[in-house]
Amino acid sequence: MITLPEPVRLRGGDLVAVGLEGLRGRMTRAVLSALGIAIGVASMVGLVGISTISMAGLMEEIRQLGTNMLTVEAGTTLLGEEARLPAEAESMVARIPGVEGVTAVGLIDDATVRRTDKIPSSNTSGVAVQAARTDLLGALGGTVKSGTFLNEATGRYPAVVLGASAANWLGIGEAGGHVYIAGRWFMVVGILDAVKLAPEIDRSALIGWDYARQLGFDGYATTLYERSSNESVQYVRDRLSHTVNPAHPEEVKVSRPSDALTAEAAANNAFNALFFGLGAVALVAGGVGIANIMVISVLERRQEIGLRRSLGATRGQIRMQFFTEAVTLSALGGAAGVGIGLVICFGYAAFKGWPLELPVQAIAGGALASVAIGAVAGLYPARRAARLTPTEALATV
Repeated sequence: MITLPEPVRLRGGDLVAVGLEGLRGRMTRAVLSALGIAIGVASMVGLVGISTISMAGLMEEIRQLGTNMLTVEAGTTLLGEEARLPAEAESMVARIPGVEGVTAVGLIDDATVRRTDKIPSSNTSGVAVQAARTDLLGALGGTVKSGTFLNEATGRYPAVVLGASAANWLGIGEAGGHVYIAGRWFMVVGILDAVKLAPEIDRSALIGWDYARQLGFDGYATTLYERSSNESVQYVRDRLSHTVNPAHPEEVKVSRPSDALTAEAAANNAFNALFFGLGAVALVAGGVGIANIMVISVLERRQEIGLRRSLGATRGQIRMQFFTEAVTLSALGGAAGVGIGLVICFGYAAFKGWPLELPVQAIAGGALASVAIGAVAGLYPARRAARLTPTEALATV
């Protein structure tokens, strides 16, 4: 009785070597197929990374600006009419335990800002004229881009400080020029950087509280900005409306500006699911490309399959050869995609000057997904190759 020798077993390293050899023989096609996987993983890591870094940068800004500032504005009366804050609102708020400082701005009705007196008064450029306390900038945590902010001296004269958007709309890049406000020329003594916690200040032209009375300002504040200790923020918030207007607390609106920034960060984070989905679509498309190239590879390499089967290779070894080749191709594409995505993340963080917060879940998910898609894409071609008998495979020789 003749006994056939047992087939040689292929170790894991041998399978990888055979798979890489198959890829090297068709380098251009392999690179193009891996490119589909790389694009999918890169888009997943890059997009989620940009969102994660943006959220980290925004949260860092919130920490720097503080979450202990509250704003108080006049609401509406029960009859739907516009209410206004009492004249003593500032002093009343300052008496609340835990309050560290309070300042205010007051809107000057019917006052407009124009670049010159030749511009029609109806063309306001959307800039509001507001009286401001001299301690406003410190309370908001704002900074001056050019010039200086209002002080006790300039606040008594026709001097104005422009918010970032207001200066841009008026076409003024630095302090020293003049603008036309309510029929008078004002010297621009300062231009502010964007104020994150008070975007309404960006759209305003700020003049001294005392001088504003010469323009018809009634002295009533329209918005209060209050700072308190972190521990007492909620305590102060619960009492602000009743303190500002004890008779009609329902006519007072209290808000915390940092809540809007936190909501913005949460909204950015919500897009991560969408970015994952976009990357998954690209990954699936790349998987289809790998399946296609592997099916073609089986057809083109029938002679190789037949020769290996004739030399004793088992169906399982042929199956694992093509399966390993597909997984290796997909894994290489996934690694390249992760690398490209990380470069995007590093570049974006450096450009914005924000802390680098790597999307660990996206990196791990993209790498694992690429391998999984490669495995799925290689199943059918591997089984098809394994079903070929030596005579069928060599019939085309």
